[in-house]
Amino acid sequence: MARVRKQVAQINVVPMIDVMLVLLVIFMVTAPFINPAQVELPSVGKTSQTPAQPLEVIIKASGDYLLKNRATGETERGVTQRELAAALAELHRTAPDQPVVIAADKSVRYEEVMHTMTLLQKAQITRIGLLARPAP
Repeated sequence: MARVRKQVAQINVVPMIDVMLVLLVIFMVTAPFINPAQVELPSVGKTSQTPAQPLEVIIKASGDYLLKNRATGETERGVTQRELAAALAELHRTAPDQPVVIAADKSVRYEEVMHTMTLLQKAQITRIGLLARPAP
């Protein structure tokens, strides 16, 4: 009876280890010659102007609009959509760099917020933001 020889698959890893050790020596020798990149950060000078306090458009869950001017410290006053556009256009003429933020109740439809943003854009107001409460 003849024995059948089964081939055994083996990988000789000694040459691979030799190559890895040579690469390691090359990296260790060349690493001290590489200079880390210097990052030039921009410098900021002191500004003479404080940032403008925003106008705040508040949309309540009931659909009522309130307008609050933080720059003058006035209290919230109720306005309709038509009065809102006219009041914001007038305030924008007096202070064109003043931003406007929209603070909407979380139950207000997104469509209503977008409609308010469209009113602001029609009044030529470009600095518009959304006001959110930070998560606890």
